[in-house]
Amino acid sequence: MSTRNNKLALAIATALGLALPASAFATNGYFAHGYGTKNKGMAGAGVAMGQDSLAAATNPAAMVHVGNRYDLGVEMFSPIRKYSVTGNGAGFNGEATSDQTLFIIPHGGANFMLGGNSSVGVSVYGNGGMNTEYPTSVFGGNQPTGVDLSQLFLNISYAQKIGTMASVGAGVILVQQRFKIEGADSFAGISSDANNLSNNGYANSTGIGIRLGGMIDIPGNVTLGISFQPKIDMSEFDKYKGLFAEQGDFDIPSTYVLGAAWKPMPDLLLALDIQRINYSDAASVSNPGPVAFGPPLLGSANGPGFAWEDITVVKLGAAFTSGSWTWRAGWNHGDNPIPDTETFFNILAPGVVEDHLTFGFTKRVGSNNEINFSYMHALKNEVTGPLPVGLGGGTGSIEMYQNSLEISLGTKF
Repeated sequence: MSTRNNKLALAIATALGLALPASAFATNGYFAHGYGTKNKGMAGAGVAMGQDSLAAATNPAAMVHVGNRYDLGVEMFSPIRKYSVTGNGAGFNGEATSDQTLFIIPHGGANFMLGGNSSVGVSVYGNGGMNTEYPTSVFGGNQPTGVDLSQLFLNISYAQKIGTMASVGAGVILVQQRFKIEGADSFAGISSDANNLSNNGYANSTGIGIRLGGMIDIPGNVTLGISFQPKIDMSEFDKYKGLFAEQGDFDIPSTYVLGAAWKPMPDLLLALDIQRINYSDAASVSNPGPVAFGPPLLGSANGPGFAWEDITVVKLGAAFTSGSWTWRAGWNHGDNPIPDTETFFNILAPGVVEDHLTFGFTKRVGSNNEINFSYMHALKNEVTGPLPVGLGGGTGSIEMYQNSLEISLGTKF
């Protein structure tokens, strides 16, 4: 076997080794704000450029500009989640801060040039997830309450240059989801299958999707990029077909990104991405939440969900290179997907943060190695609104803020 094939086998083995569920609570709704340490340092802006072998997660067309390289990293992610309910006539009053505030999330990738005009790559990353672990009962059950959802993507990509100014790419994505919920047994009376509603341990779900992308250079040192990931149909969470709409279905919503990168001077790079996440693609996410102790039933075709709305995300990033150092910063603003009338069920999933500030750097070590670092702070956001009269009324409030540190090593070969 050739040295290159050995490296490819090692890269794939490493990628599969990373393909283990990693709980987290992502930042743009439940999607990650970026993919790869460099991209995260620029607030996720990167559809019009390739910086490392995680670029396929944003735009597979960028991989042909990355060169031969490996990347391996880990994120330390800390979300702080709180809720309160007051004035509720059904006895749901209370407040709590979620336990477990630190999650370790690995990522990795490898890219291989096939001559000078095409490439094949493997990228492994957490697309998103949600987690809450309240130490007491929230909905009147007999135990602590919370959820744990993780989404792991294995993206195998191909990219091709078209002439000297453009490139296209495609990635086949293998997806694994893992989910559990505890403390929702009090909803048995409004579930279509109370035996598969709560406290059944982890359930797994799998699916296959694609991501398509393109890039083109235009005059003025500007590159334009576009990327699209259609909805990914996932197998059902059978252990929770009495919870999620459509008998346990939890599909991955479609998303598309448009953006540009501009080099006003050789050492300065500016980037802008605009992303749309269509949470309405998944009924279990976008259907209105429960409004009364009655129909529609949880788990049914039109059953209650989390009422999340489609969101638009704006990502601005900058990178400045000075000698062996590259410094990055960015701002990411995403709409809050949760209406203020839907705080009750979203106690389980308070994904309300909107603004993210990021910072990062790369230190080159020799000609082929580098150390990368990024930091993200998501500013606290709180959503308060009325609870449904049919569930006892009152007022519900959910809030969150986040911090994240990530470090990775990159090697060119």
